[in-house]
Amino acid sequence: MCGIIAYIGDKQATPILVEGLRRLEYRGYDSAGIAVYEDGNIQTIKVAGKIKELARTVDRTTIAGSVGIAHTRWATHGAPTEKNAHPHLDTDETVAVVHNGIIENFYTLRDRLKAEGFVFRSDSDTEVLSHLIRHYFHGNLEDAVQKALLEVEGTYGIAVISSLDPGKIVGARNGSPLVVGVGKGE
Repeated sequence: MCGIIAYIGDKQATPILVEGLRRLEYRGYDSAGIAVYEDGNIQTIKVAGKIKELARTVDRTTIAGSVGIAHTRWATHGAPTEKNAHPHLDTDETVAVVHNGIIENFYTLRDRLKAEGFVFRSDSDTEVLSHLIRHYFHGNLEDAVQKALLEVEGTYGIAVISSLDPGKIVGARNGSPLVVGVGKGE
């Protein structure tokens, strides 16, 4: 069980993401992280431990983007470490993914993607999603996510951002809940 949140709007994403994670902390205590699109790049902060540790780390940074995703983790694949914390990035660090669920064909997908040259930095099943989405990316994030998910067996609720297709968040679900909210004036 994990908690994911995403924000896109006119405000700075980081404080909104951290507050959202605080409200979802009961969904996972092992690690937490955020990814925010800023100035052409995806900036990530990940910590092993509770959200208060993430908040302390975030307070020492100046990430100011207005598009981001965040995650609080209850470990299922991979130990509760910083390297296994979400968000997970592809090899080029252009696609970031947060995920709630279990990718049942994780080992098969990981082995194939490694053979294609993708470099894995974690033991988490979620990392295959960032690489698979990047594999299918040809200018449109929604198309890449749709194609990637056709290969995935298991349950998921995901949120994805990409520096190659900025200004959007793509969400998808299969067997895991995902709720979208729209604020006033946003």
